[in-house]
Amino acid sequence: MIVYKFYLRDAVKGDIFLGSLPERRKNPQRITEESIINWGRTYFSQYAKDGNIFFIKTVLEEGEKRYSNLCPP
Repeated sequence: MIVYKFYLRDAVKGDIFLGSLPERRKNPQRITEESIINWGRTYFSQYAKDGNIFFIKTVLEEGEKRYSNLCPP
């Protein structure tokens, strides 16, 4: 499962973890860096007002279900 971990870049506090969103789109042509950032800005809009968020793409193995830090669908 592909998961995107979103962070807020803060000059004073450093990088702040906002949350994770699992990839659910079936069409890989729709998955672009811009679409992922827009999705994160929409979901974490209260933190992304300055637009200084970034993500790290992570692949979880089938047996590695770490849903505790995933945001609900």
